[in-house]
Amino acid sequence: MSKLSRIVSHMTTTRGCVHRAFPPKSMHAIEQAIKAAEVGHAGEIRFVVEGALDGLPLLRGQSARERAIEVFSLLGIWDTEHNSGVLIYLLLADRRVEIVADRGIHARVGPGGWEALCRDMEAAFRSDQYEQGAITCIGAVAQHLSRHFPSHGQHAHNELPDAPVVL
Repeated sequence: MSKLSRIVSHMTTTRGCVHRAFPPKSMHAIEQAIKAAEVGHAGEIRFVVEGALDGLPLLRGQSARERAIEVFSLLGIWDTEHNSGVLIYLLLADRRVEIVADRGIHARVGPGGWEALCRDMEAAFRSDQYEQGAITCIGAVAQHLSRHFPSHGQHAHNELPDAPVVL
């Protein structure tokens, strides 16, 4: 995608576009999927969708990955007891999904494991399966967390909110 076409894409991806892709019913289903997924492990999952970049970050050419890392920090996802926070980030204007994982879980899964989940989610989105793509990805992230940070039957403290975030 050229720089100009990316700018146009970002300028035309409105809050309404985000709402059409993720209506309140879908956001509620995503929140419930996160709640259910976090029962079996000591990790934390956050789901963030951002319609578009604006201003200087867009003109500088900030990538979806760079923005995801920034959001990971802004939301304090790195600040979990077991270093097991995971951000699933969607930049709708670019149709890009990024997963940023804290060092505890990232060291065990590695970039290849997260990359495959991102591409699967993007494929679902290309078919307008936004809710299902997100929920499937949440389940796959939870499998990694359950394998590497099992709760051992203890009720894990919910360190981060489960509600999806729209930026």
